[in-house]
Amino acid sequence: MADDFNAEQKRYLEGFASGIAAARLTGGLALGQGAAAPSEPTGPDAIHIKAQDAAVKAGGKLVDQEKWKRAENPFEGHNRLIAEAAAGKTPKPEDNFRWRYHGLFWLSPASSDFMCRLRIPNGILQHWQFAGIADLADAHGGGYSHVTTRANLQVREIKVEHGQPFLDGLIDLGLTARGSGADNIRNVTGSPVAGIDAQELLDTRPLAKSWHNWIVNDRSLYGLPRKFNVAFDGGGVMPVLEETNDIGFQAVEVLEGAAVAPGVWMRLVLGGISGHRDLARDTGVVLKPGDCNRVADAILRVFIKNGDRTNRNKSRMKYVLDAWGFDKYLAAVEEELGYTLARVDPAHVAPRGPMDRFAHVGVHEQVQPGLNWIGVILPVGKMTTDQMRALAAIAADCGDGAIRLTVWQNFLFSGVPDAKVAEVEARVAALGLTTSASSIRAGLVACTGIKGCKFAASDTKGHALMIADYIEANVIELDVPVNVHVTGCHHSCAQHYIGDIGLIGAKVPVGEEGDTVEGYDIVVGGGFGDAPKIGTEIWKAVKAEDCPGRVEALLRSYLARRTSPAESFQAFTARTGPETLRNLAEDQPVLRAAA
Repeated sequence: MADDFNAEQKRYLEGFASGIAAARLTGGLALGQGAAAPSEPTGPDAIHIKAQDAAVKAGGKLVDQEKWKRAENPFEGHNRLIAEAAAGKTPKPEDNFRWRYHGLFWLSPASSDFMCRLRIPNGILQHWQFAGIADLADAHGGGYSHVTTRANLQVREIKVEHGQPFLDGLIDLGLTARGSGADNIRNVTGSPVAGIDAQELLDTRPLAKSWHNWIVNDRSLYGLPRKFNVAFDGGGVMPVLEETNDIGFQAVEVLEGAAVAPGVWMRLVLGGISGHRDLARDTGVVLKPGDCNRVADAILRVFIKNGDRTNRNKSRMKYVLDAWGFDKYLAAVEEELGYTLARVDPAHVAPRGPMDRFAHVGVHEQVQPGLNWIGVILPVGKMTTDQMRALAAIAADCGDGAIRLTVWQNFLFSGVPDAKVAEVEARVAALGLTTSASSIRAGLVACTGIKGCKFAASDTKGHALMIADYIEANVIELDVPVNVHVTGCHHSCAQHYIGDIGLIGAKVPVGEEGDTVEGYDIVVGGGFGDAPKIGTEIWKAVKAEDCPGRVEALLRSYLARRTSPAESFQAFTARTGPETLRNLAEDQPVLRAAA
């Protein structure tokens, strides 16, 4: 039929087709001068399309991910993705991005398979769900799972044709992975000991579950300019690291004399993203717990309309806050809401109760008399499926049946009667795990690393365990908790900037031929909870094999010069200063011998 057109007609049709293709990516902005104005976008994606159009109209160029969303919505393309996966077809970059809306991450070139990240609001599973995930990991994955730093689970080594069957299996367990990747709101975290902690002001479980249901069922809250994190802290003994989230809701007690009635309110903090060296800041806003969803929704919609869709490195909400300031951003939120948010002076807020940095390890009394929670240490968050099923059986036999995941890459049993504590400890030990840990291993956090992530520069999990083994053998006098966070790249999934000692993966040059080996830059003095702080770099490009000695030198300097065991490593670092600490460490025998 093409032969029926002359050359001029063919050129016209080619140009028309090119214009249609361009218009599809720009909402009609590329149709040219004099073209009919595009129709107003409608439906759940309209808010995103308008934001994309505004970016292009202002002279910007959409990043590939924004073009991919526009060309084929990840939900509308799901049936095509399923058919191609069933046929064994590996996803192209744009389809890898679309699969992430459904919870699957294609890990090439690190490996040729999917990783699935779940959604577990407040990090709490029932024992039968936990065992069911183990069965799915055996049937479709690599026979193990990892606990993440968002109190979540991920399963790896899922072959392409097993991706959708794995997701279907989650649904059978009453779970989902929807929106757990890509430019969406990630797993909703809450206090791991919600409802069982005598100190808490508020049980975060209903809030986390309600917000989870709100976002999972509203398509307009998918396809943000970038990923987004929300956390709920109940004011208990165990921090949830809400200061590292885009939105943090903190339960606080407002005292008499404030602009609002006294009682328990949620304080709003905004802009946390530790990998970009920023922690969430208090806005002065307080709200009733039942208003959290509506306020979070409004905050998100301001971000959707104004976040950067032309530069992935500057597309998180922090950068809108940096450009606008908090007052302007909150004014836009209030316009979205249609009312003014309440503010309370910090002087009218009661001090937060003390935090226990070891509350996620070992046996602790619950508010319910005669019952306990017991924290189990998992080596850098990894469990085999056999261990998972055995742990699920312990939860069912000895506790209330729940498995409570934490942001420290471990989990808790809850509802364990006093008479069952010894049995739990013995059964856990029989699995090669422990409910008690050295000061170093209890605070050890590591991201996936080079074995499962294309961005990582080092084998973080392997090196983290190497450091823990070395310190346990060589610094046996360490008697206080010290957090060591090992992350593989600038994305900072292990949040190295808030660790007492943080390591971020780096390629270390060796020789004169441009060769490199795995290594780390090292920071010190970070903190969280009642002492939030971004750490300071003291060493660059340290070979991985030399990192245990550097950590030993830092710890020995601390133990020799602290005022007492009550002075934490972070407090010691602040008093000493990073440069002086580095000099003290380099004067330690372990580093003098290596020099």
